[in-house]
Amino acid sequence: MLLRPMHRLTHSRPILHRRHRQRGHVGWFVVVGCAAAAVHWSVATALVALGGWAPLLANVVGWLVALGVSFTGHHRLSFRGHGNSVGRAGLRFFSISAGGFLINETLYALLLHWTSARYDVLLAGVLIGVAGATYLLSRHWAFLHSSGP
Repeated sequence: MLLRPMHRLTHSRPILHRRHRQRGHVGWFVVVGCAAAAVHWSVATALVALGGWAPLLANVVGWLVALGVSFTGHHRLSFRGHGNSVGRAGLRFFSISAGGFLINETLYALLLHWTSARYDVLLAGVLIGVAGATYLLSRHWAFLHSSGP
């Protein structure tokens, strides 16, 4: 009778360890995502304010610069130990990021056209809005170990 409770305790440890690791992944994802979003926003708004660029074009450059920050941070911190090669994870991550960017750019263009809100405020809102979907796709596809593409 005493063995059953001990047996349950030993089997619950891997579950607790996995949950602790997932919280760590989410924490790093937030840190890396915030850093990448800050880079994206800073580059885009600087190009508009200091260079006179159109907001939509500046958004493309901001995304491209932030893409390197985002992939490096997620590969090394958020999803470390995922088991995929840098090339495979990079291609998958680029696919997710490019898809997210298409949504980002479309929403941004519509909001710039339909509202009179400032471009920098709109960009911040769009960046925040796309972040959740990017996390889920990254976690469950880009950095998920598998044998196929």
